[in-house]
Amino acid sequence: MTSTADQVGEALGVLLNEAFPARYNIAPTQPILVVISGDRQRPGSNLPDRRALLVRWGFMPDWVKDPKEFPLLINARAETAIGKASFRAAMRHRRILIPASGFYEWHRPPKESGEKSQAYWIRPRSGGVIAFAGLMETWSSADGSEVDTGAILTTAANSAIRSIHDRMPVVIKPEDFARWLDCKTQEPRDVLDLMKPVQEDFFEAIPVSDRVNKVANMGPDVQTPVMLDPVRKPPKKADSDDGQLSLL
Repeated sequence: MTSTADQVGEALGVLLNEAFPARYNIAPTQPILVVISGDRQRPGSNLPDRRALLVRWGFMPDWVKDPKEFPLLINARAETAIGKASFRAAMRHRRILIPASGFYEWHRPPKESGEKSQAYWIRPRSGGVIAFAGLMETWSSADGSEVDTGAILTTAANSAIRSIHDRMPVVIKPEDFARWLDCKTQEPRDVLDLMKPVQEDFFEAIPVSDRVNKVANMGPDVQTPVMLDPVRKPPKKADSDDGQLSLL
């Protein structure tokens, strides 16, 4: 997330009272900014009816007893989130928007190919702030403490991204923000049409170094383009769904 608070607020229709620094390498378990539907304002008010808050990137259902025994859920598959026990309640009651400047993904060739994995910085061609579809849950521990957690919804990659990986985040367009966040009148089945791959020319993929693979590398240099090895074969298809999405 490299946009300013003002840019995020304007793009997502939310009031952000505090500035925040650019973040070039956000990793799972770290805090991420999310936008939720808030209380409707009184007639005549010019204040937005959306709220922004920080949640831990790593979804935790409220029925989990011991977090140490539960897997880290940073993504939720759009095709199965409605019926999956972990996400069913959040799909109905706690849909969120996750603002970002883009994301990183890895192309991981088959081991027998002898090729190295390659990281890509994937950003919108037009720049600016984008909004990923997400889910939120507040987990309560036995001692009464609470942690807000979230996950990004993913869908099948479009033809432009499929050569790198077979999954990609669900992008919600500005005209659909209100419908996605409206959990009072819009049931999960009513927003299924929003959970689809974005158009093919929306993103551009830029090869970057493996510095992005280390959380300690947090500077803008992780986005510096690199030249691909001329003998490297262009990726033909995604090989697995085990790549960890990284937000930025």
